[in-house]
Amino acid sequence: MEFPLKKAAAAGTTKQAGDAAEDRALAHLQAAGLQLLARNYRTPGRGGGEIDLIMRDAAGTVVFVEVRQRGSRSHGGAAASVGGAKQRRIVFAARHYLMRLAQQPPCRFDVVSVEAGAVQWLPAAFDAD
Repeated sequence: MEFPLKKAAAAGTTKQAGDAAEDRALAHLQAAGLQLLARNYRTPGRGGGEIDLIMRDAAGTVVFVEVRQRGSRSHGGAAASVGGAKQRRIVFAARHYLMRLAQQPPCRFDVVSVEAGAVQWLPAAFDAD
């Protein structure tokens, strides 16, 4: 008896869609003059955080970017899905990343949403507080 592999296929499709959204966000930010420092930065261990893209702008500001994708704007849209818990995990990972540097550069937290084919960049979308 054969069993369909719908869940595995769906997971692969979701991962591919997420990777494509990150690729689009990266291209958008690079076209705006930002330089890629790291992609998919993760803290070690459980309970840590992940940052989709770490960029540097022309002024030297380190930009921690969360990329969110949604098929539609229902339920508040992609940018609205970056709630308090997600922000805390991103800030945790950003602090971990910054600890490795000799000097603390200025930094900010941006969100790039990819919805229905459109890319929207929200600089300074939230604070580390």
